[in-house]
Amino acid sequence: MINDIAKIDGISSTQSKKTVATDKSFDFASVLNNSLKELNEVQETADKTIADLATGEVKDLHQAAIAIGKAENSMKLMLEIRNKALSAYKEISRTQI
Repeated sequence: MINDIAKIDGISSTQSKKTVATDKSFDFASVLNNSLKELNEVQETADKTIADLATGEVKDLHQAAIAIGKAENSMKLMLEIRNKALSAYKEISRTQI
């Protein structure tokens, strides 16, 4: 089962022996940064699509609606991640040592 998961994730058998904490590609900061970059790209695509809708340059209305919906869902997901991270931070800060 572990080999099946490694295949899905694209991890080779030599990489699967590494711990996640030592691998820089799984660093929380880099994953978060990459996610924010992807979100920005999706938002820019949606903004361009909205501008094309306003000017009448859209050839496929369905693709425009899909791009706008994808941007909306991506933003909602990122906001929920932010809310969970802030909640976890507040909970940790309330913890007494």
